[in-house]
Amino acid sequence: MVDYLGGLWQMIAEAAVGTVTRPFYRAELLRQMDELGVKSVSITGLTALVTGGVLALQTAYSLAAFGGKIFIGRVVALSLVRELGPILTALMVGGRVGSGITAELGSMTVTEQVDALRSMAISPVRRLVVPRILATVLMMPVLTALADVLGILGGLLIAVLELQQTANDYISSIWNQLVISDIMSGLSKTVFFGLEIAAIGCYNGLNVQGGAASVGTATTRTVVLASICILVSDFFLTRLFLAA
Repeated sequence: MVDYLGGLWQMIAEAAVGTVTRPFYRAELLRQMDELGVKSVSITGLTALVTGGVLALQTAYSLAAFGGKIFIGRVVALSLVRELGPILTALMVGGRVGSGITAELGSMTVTEQVDALRSMAISPVRRLVVPRILATVLMMPVLTALADVLGILGGLLIAVLELQQTANDYISSIWNQLVISDIMSGLSKTVFFGLEIAAIGCYNGLNVQGGAASVGTATTRTVVLASICILVSDFFLTRLFLAA
């Protein structure tokens, strides 16, 4: 594990240098932003929409005995923007993007395409890792913001259609409670989540040893490690933002 962490941090350091020094692979960055970000909108948006609806339904039944239905919008919005939006988006992206990165780079490694890049004096970290890390880090806040909006919309639909609450009451409850710091704390977390997902995916992909079976093993390892890192880092990030 020590060797794994050491190699991972070394790759991240090389990638950090690669983001500010030439050559820059802008076309590859844009392609990865589309592949890793835009194509993840459907799964993250659907997850958030359903979660917002379920959260509104559960909140209504839990608070009904205390006359707290008026707080449905407030509970849904705060829960989503602070925790559920960033966490669920990161887990969905980690499952889709992290595994995809590992599978792609792992296949390139076992077929010696990565060695071919080195033979042409092209750094695999600059060419393959940097665009994927940057794309994931840049797109995660965007995906989370969209997920937050869709989750709040899902809660609104349930509040209006199932709980007979007016849309104005629901929106007013959110407007009176939600502040910029709540939104920014949630979006800030996703930068770290995106770095963890992309870095783990790239490192596992570039260090595949063996044949095609090893690629599958590395892909599974990426999903598990990325999920654990997201959940653990969320705890410490939450403590940090609450203490600030």
